[in-house]
Amino acid sequence: MQKRKASLPLLFSVVFMDMVGFGFIIPLIPDYIRNFGGAPALAGILMASYALGQFFAAPIVGRLSDRFGRKPLFLFSIGGTFLSLLLLGFARSLPLIFASRILDGLTGGNITVAQSYIVDITDDKNRAKGFGIIGMAFGFGFIIGPLFGGLLSRFGLSTPAFVAAGIAAVNLLLITFILPESLSSERRDELKKNPRRAFSGTLLLETLKRRGTGTVLRMTMVYSFAFTMFESMFALFTAEALGVGPSGRGWLLAYVGVLVALVQGGGVGFLARRFDERKLAAGAISVAAVSLALYSLAPSVPALMVTLLPLSLGSGVANTMLRTLLTKSVPREAAGGTLGIAASIDSINRILAPLVGGLVLGWIGPRAPGILAATLAGLVAWYGWKRLVTEDCLSPDAVPGACAEVL
Repeated sequence: MQKRKASLPLLFSVVFMDMVGFGFIIPLIPDYIRNFGGAPALAGILMASYALGQFFAAPIVGRLSDRFGRKPLFLFSIGGTFLSLLLLGFARSLPLIFASRILDGLTGGNITVAQSYIVDITDDKNRAKGFGIIGMAFGFGFIIGPLFGGLLSRFGLSTPAFVAAGIAAVNLLLITFILPESLSSERRDELKKNPRRAFSGTLLLETLKRRGTGTVLRMTMVYSFAFTMFESMFALFTAEALGVGPSGRGWLLAYVGVLVALVQGGGVGFLARRFDERKLAAGAISVAAVSLALYSLAPSVPALMVTLLPLSLGSGVANTMLRTLLTKSVPREAAGGTLGIAASIDSINRILAPLVGGLVLGWIGPRAPGILAATLAGLVAWYGWKRLVTEDCLSPDAVPGACAEVL
């Protein structure tokens, strides 16, 4: 247990450093497209190209981490990020920019590995706290990354990419020399007996039919699409609807990061100990849905900042609770496989949501993607209150893994 406690801060550092590097690029995507003569809708395609690479890579990386360990796959994934950032820094055309994002996606999967690491080192009682800590690392990464990415862009668009590559290099050293391997021989034997299955339509349909697990996964699919549309269109929305520049976008994303980090780092664990996690998830999505509607109608930056407060809090709790409920709905040895399915769904959404958001923005206007996201999130909230809160196999008193058989 001491080793487990020691591993969490180190894993926090690894995920934080990785998200800082990723966050450097987010507020600058509209500027990359504009500088090379591309239409605004290409920003959605650029984000989708990264996600397309991750869609193919994440399940493979997850299964390889089951076989060879979490640490080697962390090194592979972040090593790819390092190379892709160098390519982005040297890029002088749109095709090279697209190539850098595709390379980063193809060597991606570090999120899946990090989540599997959490499952390795936690039990059912403290898993929500573990996921919350990792969520806090994501949040802090989005504080530092977009903020300094926007500020560094004053020295040229290549500067944030090269600085992010340096951060990735430091992260590689941290993983190599400090982060311990989490996959014990006993855990490895469990995974050999119940290997992750490759993501497929058949596997997805099987999982969606399962009591408890299917309910959470359906909510995850639609809510992930809605929130990913918000994330992918945020920079374009603030640029097109409110006229915010790169530095301003960075500050706004940093503001969101502070809010998400606070709720996931301490708030989620506090709430999970005091409330039914099913109701907590449904309530958080309800807050996010209303906030998305208000966000899409914000007339100014101050009004936008007000709407981002409940949106960040609601989404921070919702994302953590959905992941926690998903892992609790299956036996421990199947949690990694279930997370792999969720990661594949997230990857599909990161392909489709930016494309749909870009098309809607181009056809209707910059506020339309937010309204669509709010509508979808509202449907998920309604479904959660109707179905999720009645799933007795996910109640606080239920035996872990009572919802579904082993994947």
